[in-house]
Amino acid sequence: MVPSVEKLLVVGAGQMGNGIAQVAAAAGLQVVLNDVNAEFAERGLANIQKNLARSVEKGKLSTEDMNAVLSRIRLSTSLQDGADCDMAVEAATENMEIKTNIFRQLDDLLPERAILATNTSSLPITEIAAVTKRPEQVIGMHFMNPVPVMKLVEVIRGLATSDEVYETVRALAERMGKTAVEVNDFPGFVSNRILLPMINEAIYCVYEGVATPEAIDEVMKLGMNHPMGPLTLADFIGLDTCLAIMEVLYEGFRDSKYRPCPLLRKYVKAGWLGRKTGRGFYVYS
Repeated sequence: MVPSVEKLLVVGAGQMGNGIAQVAAAAGLQVVLNDVNAEFAERGLANIQKNLARSVEKGKLSTEDMNAVLSRIRLSTSLQDGADCDMAVEAATENMEIKTNIFRQLDDLLPERAILATNTSSLPITEIAAVTKRPEQVIGMHFMNPVPVMKLVEVIRGLATSDEVYETVRALAERMGKTAVEVNDFPGFVSNRILLPMINEAIYCVYEGVATPEAIDEVMKLGMNHPMGPLTLADFIGLDTCLAIMEVLYEGFRDSKYRPCPLLRKYVKAGWLGRKTGRGFYVYS
């Protein structure tokens, strides 16, 4: 088992994956940023470059440091490029079939000592671990979005996760400048078990004509001191992701309080997914 992680494979170069790659490289790790498509991997790297350049402009980072961070990131389109990595963090789509398929491959390709982590925001770690021959080395490492800014990482133990693996991952999160919070493996963990029903309830308020999205967000910002209203946040997260997490909660607990709002389903079917498609509860130009 590795006492510390020096080389990291990040699987998925989207919003979460490139953020994880950035904070890992900034912490001095060698990073392999992998995606199925070279264009996606390059887009992920371009996003990292843009974030770092902004920090240089603000005087928070020197040009030398920015170049050093970028020099530690290597792009990849084959999981075999992780064959000498100490650990992998999977940040692919929130879909159990996709994730378990990736974990089977990682289990075959990475060294026996390597830790396999998933950045899932709601799917069961124990179930993902069960497809590998090393369930004690599988763990959840749920970063918040945007990764370079947000301090929290939920570190989720599966049923078999060893204490040693938990300690290694907790130390890695702290090395990346994050605060690690230990959570057990239940649907939605802590963050989304509390956040998503609140967002879902805000959507019900729109659905039932209680108030407009603007009014609901204003109430939560001014009345509850939230930095962002729940519907603005839903558009930022992606309404398809919100629906997927609500489905996991509803399926996992079989409790009607987690039933996704019909309006959320309707928007997802219409392709109104929020910021990324230009329309959700708000219209983005």
